[in-house]
Amino acid sequence: MSNIEARGYVHPDVLVSSDWVAAHLQDPGVRIVESNEDPLLYPSGHIPGAVEVDWTRDLNHQVRRDYLDRTGFEALMRRIGATADTTIVFYGDKNNWWATYAFWVFQLFGHQKTRIMDGGRLKWQKEGREFTKDVPNYAASGYVARDRDDSRIRAFRDQVLAHVNAGKRLVDVRSPAEFTGERLHMDEYPNEGALRGGHIPGAANVPWARAIDPDWGTFKTSGDLRAIYEGEKGLKSSDDIIAYCRIGERSSHTWFVLTYLLGYPSVRNYDGSWTEWGNLVGVPIEKGA
Repeated sequence: MSNIEARGYVHPDVLVSSDWVAAHLQDPGVRIVESNEDPLLYPSGHIPGAVEVDWTRDLNHQVRRDYLDRTGFEALMRRIGATADTTIVFYGDKNNWWATYAFWVFQLFGHQKTRIMDGGRLKWQKEGREFTKDVPNYAASGYVARDRDDSRIRAFRDQVLAHVNAGKRLVDVRSPAEFTGERLHMDEYPNEGALRGGHIPGAANVPWARAIDPDWGTFKTSGDLRAIYEGEKGLKSSDDIIAYCRIGERSSHTWFVLTYLLGYPSVRNYDGSWTEWGNLVGVPIEKGA
C-alpha cells in the first residue's frame, strides 16, 4: 500500500505521488501541468516536460468575469497536446492552491482523467528533484470538448442566497480575520474590491490550508481531515455544501478535499465568493466569530 492509499481517502486515485510523476515524465499518455499564483515560477524552473496553465490567461474569460467556454477549452487542450485519453496531472505553488483551481475548472468540462501531485512544487523541491527551464513543445491534438456544465459543482449568487434561506451548510475557507470582517483581504494581498467585510450567514470558518501538512505541502490524513470538518464543524457527508473564499480559488482547494478525499457527494464552489457577495445590495452579512 502506498503512503497515499494508507491515509484512508475515499478516492485516493485522484492523487499521485512525486515518485509516480518522476516515473511518468516520458509517458505520452500523461501531461504534467503547472498552475501557480506566481507567474515567475514556471519560467524560473519547472518539472521536465511540464506545461504551464495560467489561471488568468488560460482559464478565465478575458472580458467578463467567467471562465473560458467550450471553444476556449478545446484550444487550450489542443495547444498542450492533450486528448480525451490523456491523464492530466496538476501541481503548483501555495500547496497546490492553484492546481486544485485548475483541476476544478477542468471538471466543468468533464475531463475526468485528472490528478493532483501531492505536495506540489514544495515537495518536489524539498526532495531535490530536477527542475528545468526548457519549455516543451507538444504536437497539437484534435481535442473535442463538451459544453461547460456549471450545474453540478459551481454555485451562483442566487443559489447561495437560497442555500442561506434554507439553512444549509456553507464553508468559508478564508482567514479568520476575513471571516470576522476585520480585514477585507488576506495579509500581504490587495483589497479586491469588496465594500463590506464579514461572512455569509451560517457559514463555518475552516481556513483552506488547515487541510495541508505545512512541512511538505501534502494533504493530511482522512482522520485528521474528518476531525477538522466533522469533529470541529459538524459537517456530514450527507450535507449539501457550498464553499467560498474571495474569488473561488482557495475554496476550490476545500471543494477538492471534501469531494475527493472525504467523498462528500454534494459540494459546490461559489467562485463569485466575497468579491461578489461583499458588494451585493441587500444580501445578508454577518460579522464577528
